[in-house]
Amino acid sequence: MTSKEALSAARNSNKRGISAILNFLGEDNTNNKSIEQTVKEYCLLLDFVSKDGIDGSISVKPTQVGLKRGYEECLNNLRQISKKSKSLGKFMWIDIESFEYVQNTISIYLDLFKENSLIGVALQSYLRRSASDLMHLLEEGANVRIVKGAYRQCEENAFQSMSKINSNFSKLTKMLFEDKNRNNIFAIATHDPKLIDNAISLSEKFGTDRKKFEFQLLMGIHNELKEILVKRKLKTSEYIPYGNQWLPYSIRRIRERKRNILLLARSILQP
Repeated sequence: MTSKEALSAARNSNKRGISAILNFLGEDNTNNKSIEQTVKEYCLLLDFVSKDGIDGSISVKPTQVGLKRGYEECLNNLRQISKKSKSLGKFMWIDIESFEYVQNTISIYLDLFKENSLIGVALQSYLRRSASDLMHLLEEGANVRIVKGAYRQCEENAFQSMSKINSNFSKLTKMLFEDKNRNNIFAIATHDPKLIDNAISLSEKFGTDRKKFEFQLLMGIHNELKEILVKRKLKTSEYIPYGNQWLPYSIRRIRERKRNILLLARSILQP
């Protein structure tokens, strides 16, 4: 999928009452020219999203823009994108990657968050450290997205069974809804109906403003569920990846859940 097709998909999402999250595929980038092109791609993408009046945001992986080369290089590159997003009033998410990059990603995020409140970071429920990370982020008033996680990790660092991963996902979700800092926003990124129903129940229990949270699902997956959420006036977003770096992205999705191979095929082929 090209950037033009991704923007078209974003407009289609908007027509269905769904916001868009655009992600230019890529990770583990160490080539300076490629990193520079990636930064330019995201800045250009933000210009198009703003110019076209698209209800949407972007999502960036730190290793896409130099984290493997160094902390400061990645921070400076993400800062360029963050300044553009802030100037246009568009939200920017920072994806979380494998365990070795988590601490630096959170530190970079908090540095950028001091300059731009329209920025959020993901946490993975399969990592044992995520509850502690979430407590720290909430103390800082951060914007957080909860995902399950799709990178291979050892048992010391990550839960291995889906039941424990889901249990921790529910725990993290509850922490978000219990948080008394109502200035931040947060996202529940899952296709699991039980986890979504749990989040809805928590929102009703704690009387959470529906403008403060959203559900995020991949493009082309569980469209019926998205329609139900929209009809219930629950903010919903589609994660729309594009570009030619599909292989590592696809492998992670399949590792996360074997049946995702069919869902991925549908997502990749859908214009």
